Amino acid sequence: MSASAIPETIPQDPVLFHEIPGREGRRIGVAMLNSPQTLNGLSLPMCRLLDARLRAWAADDGIVAVVLKGAGEKAFCAGGDLHALQRAMLDSPAGDAWANAPAREFFETEYRLDHRIHCYAKPVLCWASGFVMGGGVGLMMGASHRIVTGATRFAMPEVTIGLYPDVAGTWMLSRLPRGIGTFLAFTGAQLGAGDCLHYGLADRFCDAAGLDDVLAALTATDWSADPSRHAAQVDAALDVCQAPTPEPGPLQRHADIIRQACGRADFLEIAAAIEVWRNHPDPWLARAASTFLAGSPGSARLSHTLLARARHQSLAETFRMEFMASLHCCAEPDFREGIRALLIDKDKSPHWNPATREQATADWAQRFLVPLGPDDRPHPLADLGA
Repeated sequence: MSASAIPETIPQDPVLFHEIPGREGRRIGVAMLNSPQTLNGLSLPMCRLLDARLRAWAADDGIVAVVLKGAGEKAFCAGGDLHALQRAMLDSPAGDAWANAPAREFFETEYRLDHRIHCYAKPVLCWASGFVMGGGVGLMMGASHRIVTGATRFAMPEVTIGLYPDVAGTWMLSRLPRGIGTFLAFTGAQLGAGDCLHYGLADRFCDAAGLDDVLAALTATDWSADPSRHAAQVDAALDVCQAPTPEPGPLQRHADIIRQACGRADFLEIAAAIEVWRNHPDPWLARAASTFLAGSPGSARLSHTLLARARHQSLAETFRMEFMASLHCCAEPDFREGIRALLIDKDKSPHWNPATREQATADWAQRFLVPLGPDDRPHPLADLGA
């Protein structure tokens, strides 16, 4: 083949899989999200590939543990494939949430994958270094061993695009200390390793360059014949690679005023309390307030509504609630507008509807809870366990 005939780009598999041999025929399965140019944004093909391989590894007695990682050094996974969702929204009938078949397929596949990780019978180690946002949080949260590093930047910034913290984000945030989850949902504030560990969003802290050492420790493990001991053996392997405890993060330092401000029941009172911080001397808190003020008022209200419900729901019930809410978001204007302003036109000047917090009432948010689809058809996620 001549040089001129060589393709400029070579298509790559969106997820790369390999198996590392361990002792006595045991193997560790490794899945790497392989789209570093998009910060490993989670696409439908990625979800399909991951789900199929996890099912295969679950049935393979030779696989003792699974490792999830992202290609490159910048991100584990910085969110979902928003460009594909934008195309699906533009191609679907306006206002008809159920008619958006690509969005239905994406959310059903993604949420099934996330639920599978939560319920996986084998240890799942998530190497959550770099950006971990949105869809990446969904993959990380269900893992049995969630590893953060000094490079970790964890956030649920959906308020900036007219969505809400999905992928069971409402379930996760509603179980944090009162007010903390609301603050994170409203502001999209980024957390480092120290805050993630303190609030139970991660389990271990390792050096950002330590993954090879972790894999070496896993391959050297003398795996028990009893699968119920494998999680403890992964813990023992991680002990070898544990880094010193990181310093407390800004969420810990400001926890008292955040809980006082965001632990209230009234949505408008919380919003007013956050607004006060836009000129706060701590840049982290000021940035959080600025993000909230520039974000979608409807997204904040919807987050407030869904967190209150998720607090009393099982994981599966929350996924079913979020599936409907996410489809409704695809039929409402803010999600399209948020993606346009951030990723398409990149003017960062979205026109939100509702435009103000006062217009985003509790009654307005109820539209996102209305069941969708044929009355005689079960919910697409009806078969998820508890």
